[in-house]
Amino acid sequence: MKIHEKYLKRCIQLAKNGLGTTYPNPLVGSVIVFENQIIGEGWHQKAGEPHAEVNAINSVQDKSLLSKSTIYVSLEPCSHFGKTPPCSDLIIANKIPNVVIGTVDPNEKVAGKGIQKLLVAGIHVTIGTLEDECNELNKRFFRFQQKRRPYIILKWAETIDGFIAPKYKDEQKPVWITNQYSRQLVHKWRSEEQAILVGTQTVLDDNPSLNVRDWKGNSPIKIILDRQNRLPEESSVFNSEEKTIVFSESKRAFKNENCHSEILNFDGNLAQEICNILFQNNIQSIIIEGGARTLQTFIDSNLWDEARIFKGKISFKEGTKAPDFSGKLIKKENILDDLLLIFRNHG
Repeated sequence: MKIHEKYLKRCIQLAKNGLGTTYPNPLVGSVIVFENQIIGEGWHQKAGEPHAEVNAINSVQDKSLLSKSTIYVSLEPCSHFGKTPPCSDLIIANKIPNVVIGTVDPNEKVAGKGIQKLLVAGIHVTIGTLEDECNELNKRFFRFQQKRRPYIILKWAETIDGFIAPKYKDEQKPVWITNQYSRQLVHKWRSEEQAILVGTQTVLDDNPSLNVRDWKGNSPIKIILDRQNRLPEESSVFNSEEKTIVFSESKRAFKNENCHSEILNFDGNLAQEICNILFQNNIQSIIIEGGARTLQTFIDSNLWDEARIFKGKISFKEGTKAPDFSGKLIKKENILDDLLLIFRNHG
């Protein structure tokens, strides 16, 4: 089992290269081993492009070794035709005798069917090596498939005395609580998730761009809550190349073709209603960046998976209090004079 773990760890390492670029597909890494030597490896890089197993097999220089090798893959090989052919068929066609799989794919189109196809073909299949780590790798994809909602990350910065915004704002918009390194990390996070959400007041107060200007990567889809369509057309969130979805009580037309509106019932279970529409739009992960009322709405509905909280050194003495929540602390680190705390939902 230990030798299997070694190669599955490499699969996970490879798979992480696709974070932020494979949506709506999962992160998958694969290695091919002959006589305890890696002879091929690959990962899924982008939806519509070859899967990890295909890239791994294609990277093997001497294809005659495949019939005497073991292929390791972090997630069950697919068994259906999508934008690419089934990976299980490719493994069978190349007569690879052994397959080691980290975890089963929860997608109902796969869900054990790839494994069954391999077994019927007489291939030896090992399942469940580093299963927890492989499940963690695809926490976004799994949450979407199993709970029919995106993986939800709450993020905010608060002062040493527990405020996320001052009572009064002068000319500076926004008022920074954290240092530039923490802010750059936030842009990295944005590149890793599929969407980002803020409420009306955050846009009015800060006029944010919600992009990844301080990091190289894809900017997320912007989700804006604007119940009464109060936000001006010249707001930065409406003037970008990224897709922007505005939730309001009535339809609104935009000059920017990348923007469109969705009708939302703001008087019902708002967080659940948002999740339902995001699921329909095939959005697997989202960062909720504010403000306090929006964050608290998701907390009170228990619709969140992680909370990433920065604590700065400055004090406001009065203003908008940070959200009230409870979670399990899983990480704590200093970023110069800022403190980063990451929590998981107890549920």
